[in-house]
Amino acid sequence: MKSHDIVRLPFELSTPSIARTKLAAFLTVHRASSAVIDDALIVISEMIANAVSHGMPKPDGTIEISWSINGTLLELSVHDGGVSEPLKPVDFDEDSLSGRGLSIINRVADRWWVDMSQGTRVNAELLMSQH
Repeated sequence: MKSHDIVRLPFELSTPSIARTKLAAFLTVHRASSAVIDDALIVISEMIANAVSHGMPKPDGTIEISWSINGTLLELSVHDGGVSEPLKPVDFDEDSLSGRGLSIINRVADRWWVDMSQGTRVNAELLMSQH
């Protein structure tokens, strides 16, 4: 069984908060554990924050955010209209003020990847039964 949502939200700094609320509701309805919800909210927040900080809005001024439960996987995706250099996590320490987003996603998600064929789409997967 596959359940999913796709939302288009404004390309603004407030968007991660709105998306977290919607994702938490979706996961609660689908009886995800609190640990999975916590991890998913961290990952989606970082994905959106990176897109808003480094990407470009889609032509309509929005960013597309989607999530789905596909069997035992939670699939997250953030799609903006920008095209950039290949994305990769960077090392950081406790004094770093920025540059943590992809490293956090790398540590929390079970798998993640970037598709730059049409804008920039960052995808991540988390196991629903990981906790």
